[in-house]
Amino acid sequence: MQNILEVKNLTKHYSVSRGLFSRSHQILKAVDGVTFSLAPGEALGLVGESGCGKTTAGRCILRLIETTAGEIWFDSRNLLDLDKHQLRFMRRHMQMIFQDPYASLNPRMTILRILEEPLIIHRIGNKKQRLDRVGQLLHMVGLDAALMKRYPHEFSGGQRQRIGIARALALDPKLIVADEPVSALDVSVQAQIVNLLKDLQQKLHLTFLFIAHDLSVVQHFCDRIAVMYLGKIVELASSQELFRRPMHPYTNVLLASIPVPDPRVRKKRENLKGEIPSPARPPSGCHFHPRCPIAIERCKTDEPALREITPGHFAACHLAEP
Repeated sequence: MQNILEVKNLTKHYSVSRGLFSRSHQILKAVDGVTFSLAPGEALGLVGESGCGKTTAGRCILRLIETTAGEIWFDSRNLLDLDKHQLRFMRRHMQMIFQDPYASLNPRMTILRILEEPLIIHRIGNKKQRLDRVGQLLHMVGLDAALMKRYPHEFSGGQRQRIGIARALALDPKLIVADEPVSALDVSVQAQIVNLLKDLQQKLHLTFLFIAHDLSVVQHFCDRIAVMYLGKIVELASSQELFRRPMHPYTNVLLASIPVPDPRVRKKRENLKGEIPSPARPPSGCHFHPRCPIAIERCKTDEPALREITPGHFAACHLAEP
């Protein structure tokens, strides 16, 4: 089966000033050579600590941020070669669900206007057809169509995120980039939204790039998981395989940080030493070596490549073995 999305050596660098009065600049490597692919109907989780570059990677893929280098192939077309008119047509097939369901909705527009807007921009249907489509979208996400005349502030956080999901579905996309879609919600609501996304994925055969920092959510939703650290993917495997046998020490730490919902169970936690290094001054060799509990001398000088350790399981670690 042909992949619907192929990301090859995706790179996004920023030039930042060294100081308030300094004229010299340094390069901040937000995303540094990320490569992965997505099959139709698949859900890939992109996880890591805050600042690792996962959100930047997602926005680069949709060309909300222009890339520094690399290739982004969607439906057999390189998105970086498209002009603005071609890109507008392709945007019908790829949408985004944002992290903050309130900030992403215009407070001065009714829900009808918010959901109708993409249909108007792409000149889809007449007024009655657009009205029917908005009612259908609200029904798909579990909301009453009678609510379409209300404004975003009249809804709860979970309801607003459902509206954000409905907007992403308005143009029948093939790919959805979900940027931490449940992290701003109460724990009691998170499961409802994840289950809704799972149902929609199966019914509409959607492809998801699911960006998150909560591995327990990603395990439930995603087929494969890519772990990012300081702008690079350090491990990539199926969800089941990653949780069963993690091969990168950073992944081990992330898995150990997942809380167990039982107060009687005492779980041994692995605390990382030090802070995340600056992407503007990454360590030599393996970027993780200053915090790694098993680092050897080679880790300080040689940067490990992301290699296939076992079929379908990739890790960027000198010590990873089959």
